[in-house]
Amino acid sequence: MPRILIVVCVGLLSIRYVAGEEPRTTAYSEPLLTSRDRSFWAFLPPGQPTPPIPGEHPIDAFLLTRLRETGIADFAPPASPETLRRRLSITLTGLPPEGDASDFAGDLEALLSSPHYGERWAQHWLDLARFAETDGFEFDAVRPDAWRYRDWVVSALNADLPYDRFVAMQIAGDLLDPGSAESAAATGFLLSGPDMPDLNLQEERRHLILNGITGSIGSVFLGITLECAECHDHKTDPVSQADFYRLRAIFEDFALPGKKRSLPVAYASGERFAAHLYFRGDFRRPGPALSPAVPAVLSGAGFKPEHPRLDLASEITRPDHPLTSRVIVNRVWQHHFGTGLVPSSSDFGKLGDRPTHPELLDWLTVEFVRHGWSLKWLHREIISSRAWQQSSLRTEDDPDWEKRLSLDPDDALLSRRPRLRLDGETVRDFMLSISGRLNPAAGGPGVRPPLPPEVASTLQKNQWPVTEDRLQQDRRSLYLFARRNLRYPLFEVLDRPDANQSCARRHVSTTAPQALTLLNDPFIHDMADATAANLAGLERKEAISRAYQRILGRSPTGEESRRMNAFLDIGTMHDLVLALFNVNEFLYLD
Repeated sequence: MPRILIVVCVGLLSIRYVAGEEPRTTAYSEPLLTSRDRSFWAFLPPGQPTPPIPGEHPIDAFLLTRLRETGIADFAPPASPETLRRRLSITLTGLPPEGDASDFAGDLEALLSSPHYGERWAQHWLDLARFAETDGFEFDAVRPDAWRYRDWVVSALNADLPYDRFVAMQIAGDLLDPGSAESAAATGFLLSGPDMPDLNLQEERRHLILNGITGSIGSVFLGITLECAECHDHKTDPVSQADFYRLRAIFEDFALPGKKRSLPVAYASGERFAAHLYFRGDFRRPGPALSPAVPAVLSGAGFKPEHPRLDLASEITRPDHPLTSRVIVNRVWQHHFGTGLVPSSSDFGKLGDRPTHPELLDWLTVEFVRHGWSLKWLHREIISSRAWQQSSLRTEDDPDWEKRLSLDPDDALLSRRPRLRLDGETVRDFMLSISGRLNPAAGGPGVRPPLPPEVASTLQKNQWPVTEDRLQQDRRSLYLFARRNLRYPLFEVLDRPDANQSCARRHVSTTAPQALTLLNDPFIHDMADATAANLAGLERKEAISRAYQRILGRSPTGEESRRMNAFLDIGTMHDLVLALFNVNEFLYLD
């Protein structure tokens, strides 16, 4: 009998065999895939439903049908032009609207063409990809060129790279476009997760990285929890442990980066490692040898990979794939409305949520592929709907508001526009923009602005060397150095996730530290000073109006003007700006 060492950590009990003793292996019997497994809604190709109300925008037609079945006759009235303009600019670029108001369609096209569009939507993708510029774990060593992957994502989104190509490049960019450093950087997705280069057993390190890649392929591109099959057959979805390791086998030709990375890319090593199932997920317990393949329940007819990564990229981006296009359509919907049509946006499996509007999801998915997998087409389609443009607040011309609250209390049916809290990156970028301090320079290594003294005093000198150039400190939040073990404090307090796991949807909390930070943080006061300085010299009424326009995107009401005028008899413009930074109307997207 082999001796074993029992290790207990954070609620997980794992069995580790003592070094030097050969573990006993057991036979593995793969469960049979049934027709019932294949018939689950997420594993079937999208249908092609017809919008049910002729003459309506297709999105509105599907949504209105459900609303009317519930007893709600119509959407809420449209939001005001000022609200729509602010909503549109923040949604697409993460920045306040600029210049004079023009027509809505013109603003939409201008924002989709802005380089800031890619910067805004790249952050959503980087949350999924587990992007950081350090390894994590104890030493959290810097990855000097990790930013190249981030910049590739920005560039691809700005160019509206078709999503099927966007996916394929992140799996096999170095093979699809040999010799291109930019294309190779796209594969940084595969190695964006945490790593322990100094791990004593490099075999264990390799095992962990390959398992992380496999899990990310499943959760990010396919919306299924493949990682649940790392140690045993999936308990609810038709994914066997052998399925997990067959998919992992596609990446067994990888050369892992050394302790000092030169590029954040995955590339062929020239050495082929044997692919096995690993009993209980233990790298010291190899089981049956396996050939590269995708999970059987998702495999197209006759899929036999000869060039594993290229064939995987081709397989999961085929037009009739049941998950890839559905998952990204759902993610884009989530970022527009706060919740996806499938609320569990990285879990389309049996334990995930069912779609609230399955016909709408299928219609959007089919049309998305038909329009060349264009994300910008998808934005236009969603934004042009009445559902997107309706008000989030009660208006005088809406007699059905109480009915909406009663029959659709959670707004799951979108009987009104949901209010969305701004993330920390947008709060910072917004303040930099309205203060006139935002540096629009794009790309390159992450910059490190000063940290609050109470945070900086806890760090070693080399953990956050402040960027000396003040102009660089004022760049967009996307370009702040992303340390895995230290989130920028303003972002952390406003719920930025860590980068150790893929984040499909950010948690939104309401806490006392948020209010304290927005009132006391040195950066917030610096932005209030800069904004107030821009208003200096204006007549008081005009200064108040300009402050409201810049910060809230609208003119003050008569009552607000009177109150703020009285406030300035005892306070300063800095105090007025700081107060506006702290109102819900600034922190929420109506």
